[in-house]
Amino acid sequence: MPIDAAKALAAEPRSGEITWDRKDVQLYHLGIGAGTPATDLDELRYTLESRLHVLPSFATVAGNGSPGVISGLSMPGVDVDLARVLHGGQRLEIHRALPAEGRATATGRIAAVYDKGKAAVLVMRTEVADADGPLWTNDAQIFVRGEGGWGGDRGPSARLEPPAGEPDRTVERAVREDQALLYRLSGDYNPLHADPEFAKRAGFDRPILHGLCTYGITLKAVVDTLLDGDVTRVRSYTTRFAGVVFPGETLRIRLWRGEGEVRVAVSAVERDDAPVLADTIVEHS
Repeated sequence: MPIDAAKALAAEPRSGEITWDRKDVQLYHLGIGAGTPATDLDELRYTLESRLHVLPSFATVAGNGSPGVISGLSMPGVDVDLARVLHGGQRLEIHRALPAEGRATATGRIAAVYDKGKAAVLVMRTEVADADGPLWTNDAQIFVRGEGGWGGDRGPSARLEPPAGEPDRTVERAVREDQALLYRLSGDYNPLHADPEFAKRAGFDRPILHGLCTYGITLKAVVDTLLDGDVTRVRSYTTRFAGVVFPGETLRIRLWRGEGEVRVAVSAVERDDAPVLADTIVEHS
């Protein structure tokens, strides 16, 4: 069996130094669609170095290294075909506001392995801290088709009851044709998002947008729409990737206000509102 759950869970954590600067933050923000209109004062918070605020989802690419999905596949006990891998979900917990420039230690390990029958789910946990203490904790759920069925723990259900009533706000965000090509420059070079032949081998007609790009686009919409543009108010951000997005499509982002949280649902407009992000919660101050 390509996944040895016991070996993966028992493996020693891997630690390494990561660094980032303002250019990395600006590139990430452009990769998730910031900067339109280019002279808008609210957008300049994401694109102009003298005013730069850091959207918390930058934590998923900080250091310009492999994101949790890729690094999880190189851990002991894991040997799978990248074409059978999908990003199942993401949870980000923010301990302190992210600085525009930083140097920190990232420690990664497989925190859980679940047997879903026809698939396996790996939870790759990355904890990041600098000289002043913890910065963020990132959990990536890695869905591996065809690797379940060994009788292991199925794990918790990620499904939530849908939000009640009509959304408080609905916004739409256009995804550029070259969005994936720009976003991948922040560190995720999985060919699924750029190479048509690889995408077909993975079962898609053409390259798809990175799930974490949609994740960033959505958090920016929440911050800009319901959190007064204040990135420091975000405490955690959880989602389940329910479907794919193709570059050139439009995202419909529905937002429901709650006590200390925003519930979110994201769909693809051109495909009859096909679900893209589900079970999505942004906790905030």
